[in-house]
Amino acid sequence: MVIEVFIDGLAGPGNPGVGAYGFVIYQDKNKLCEGYECLGEYGSNNFAEYCGLVAALHWILDKGLQDEEIVIKSDSMLLVNQMIGSWRVRGGFYVKKYMEARELVNHLPQIRFVWISREKNTEADALSKKAFGEWCKTGKRN
Repeated sequence: MVIEVFIDGLAGPGNPGVGAYGFVIYQDKNKLCEGYECLGEYGSNNFAEYCGLVAALHWILDKGLQDEEIVIKSDSMLLVNQMIGSWRVRGGFYVKKYMEARELVNHLPQIRFVWISREKNTEADALSKKAFGEWCKTGKRN
């Protein structure tokens, strides 16, 4: 059984701005979970992407799915290339979340990261926009 995780993050109305993320988790084409959150008044899109990854990884570990084959799909070239080790982490607002993600990945022996186009990430994208939209209406984190 393969677990597919789609993640997306944004910062709006500019970058940096209000950070938000969305994620969707499937197992053999069946939706297991979806989540989204607005991170508050300041965040970068990279920070939001990593927050989405960390939230999804926590969910997988909390459900005891760490021994399954896991494929993380993101339209963030930065996140995918840093997580597979092709790009260095030079610094930035997101580094703490990157480090947290690296630690969580250590508990997942069959994980891989795949870059996908934005057009193939519409569900996670819609959830990140939903989180951002709710914040815009209320000014509160969801």
